[in-house]
Amino acid sequence: MAAAKEHKLPNLLPYDGIHGDLQVHTKWSDGQQTIEEMAYAAKNLGYEYIAITDHYSKMPIVNGLNEGRLKVQMKEIDDVNQKVKGIHVLKGAEVDISSDGSLSGGSVLKELDVVVASIHGAFKQSKNEMTERLISAMESGLVNIVGHPTGRKINEKSPSDLDFDAILEASKRTGTYLEINASPQRLDLSDANASLALRSGCKIAINTDAHNGEQLKNIRFGIGVARRAWAEKKNVINAQPLVELKKLLKKT
Repeated sequence: MAAAKEHKLPNLLPYDGIHGDLQVHTKWSDGQQTIEEMAYAAKNLGYEYIAITDHYSKMPIVNGLNEGRLKVQMKEIDDVNQKVKGIHVLKGAEVDISSDGSLSGGSVLKELDVVVASIHGAFKQSKNEMTERLISAMESGLVNIVGHPTGRKINEKSPSDLDFDAILEASKRTGTYLEINASPQRLDLSDANASLALRSGCKIAINTDAHNGEQLKNIRFGIGVARRAWAEKKNVINAQPLVELKKLLKKT
């Protein structure tokens, strides 16, 4: 109300303002479709780019990649980029953040366009341990995006207890972006946490964590969260064209 009176309402991110999805899974790990099929699905949504971020993990349940398989996948992505015109497929991975804050993978991660780092286990750690775990991953110099940062699953798992101010400080200091995971089961960051991030000067990514082409359409739920947080296009890295996105993803 006060913002309206002062003519300070934001120019909210439009529902058609996303240029691409930066967390997508395929049959290489626990997804349901091929890289080529996901590229065509994204192209049909009018996207300029899509990032393939299959799990780089030792967890058998997700059929995680190792270094050898990831390098073969990277070659397949090159082939798909030659075949599928009108969209660019970025090379990526979703890596596990271990209980001590170390990452699955190694130097091969430096060869990727985008690295999403996520916590998938050891959720019973203390507030300080969980916070330091995320900060350690951000300080690695390898991570572009922290996936579903609080780990919540709606009606299934409560958000992890974090020192969110410390997370936001590390995000800004390291140039690591926080995700709004648009999956209806997650919506993490929440609108409240996303608002805190934006007011702190952090940028966010809105991704679907899609495991098939139809799930790419869930992006609208993440955009809704971002709009409730008063996000504008300038706050969202994948609301930028590819040339600008590549600059934002470049780690120093």
